[in-house]
Amino acid sequence: MLTPLGFSLLRQLADGQFHSGEDLAAKVGLTRARVSQVLKDAESAGLALERVKGCGYRLLEAPGFLDAKAVGARLQALRGGDDAAPRLAVEVVDQVDSTSSELLRRVPRRDIHGVVLAAEWQTAGRGRRGRPWTAIAGGSLTFSLGWQFEQGAGFLAGLSLAVGVAVARALAADGYSGIALKWPNDLVHRHRKVGGILIEMNGDALGPSTAVIGVGLNVRLPEEVRKGIDAPVTDLATVAGRKAPAIDRNLLLARLLAELAAVLDQYAREGFAPFAAEWQHRHAYQGKPVRLLLPDGAVVTGKVAGVDASGALVLADGPRRARFLAGEISLRRA
Repeated sequence: MLTPLGFSLLRQLADGQFHSGEDLAAKVGLTRARVSQVLKDAESAGLALERVKGCGYRLLEAPGFLDAKAVGARLQALRGGDDAAPRLAVEVVDQVDSTSSELLRRVPRRDIHGVVLAAEWQTAGRGRRGRPWTAIAGGSLTFSLGWQFEQGAGFLAGLSLAVGVAVARALAADGYSGIALKWPNDLVHRHRKVGGILIEMNGDALGPSTAVIGVGLNVRLPEEVRKGIDAPVTDLATVAGRKAPAIDRNLLLARLLAELAAVLDQYAREGFAPFAAEWQHRHAYQGKPVRLLLPDGAVVTGKVAGVDASGALVLADGPRRARFLAGEISLRRA
């Protein structure tokens, strides 16, 4: 488990140089033994450290830590002075239970429209249907965005799909080719999961409502961590290739937020319909035979015909068509 003390030490090591245990202990106000223990905890969280007697410690792959000011500056540059673009307030924390949970806790006290909360480490990150979300400090990008809609839950049924389009657009613009979408809320590369989306709602059935949009992306996922995940996964570093430069997570987050703000602004006016064709074009299983696993254990088979204007998945079984709502089923290749 990484703690604020752990992040304080990691920031001292972020330059990639060796630092003695004595110097680290003096800078953060710990004993050398405690420094050693905290850095062992960092290794268990997926960070690779090198220890050399007489030299000290260094990070083998020093992460570029997230910085709210850097994200804001890059976001402003991407907008190119477009004053009509939705305004966002970016916050970065070292540790939180869940960025989405934290934003939901704020709803009764203040407006979270346009508030972005990104975290280096989530102690209780979660994915769809309550599954845990595995993230690596410095090797993942996990954030949530609050957005106010005048409409209710029915209008927002396709929101996770539209968010998927936004994320896929931003990744493609940043040079990550071959990223596809998997209904209803996954991002995949060659059928391996690279990211996920979780939408949580607060408000009246008929509106207005506040959506908390959670996004998680694997940036650099060590092999030992992948072995502990019971599903095929990959990361953006693998997608980019060995010769690609180190991934600037601050710039990547800014690109994602710029695209998300534009898509959410359009969705608030027009719903999911304008995004349906693009979503289908990006769907990893479009036109392919699949089996759908229902929550009650039943299995439905058919060919993916696409999605309708509400974001429901449409399966074809000969001349028959059946639609399935997001959040009720899982999709697997037949």
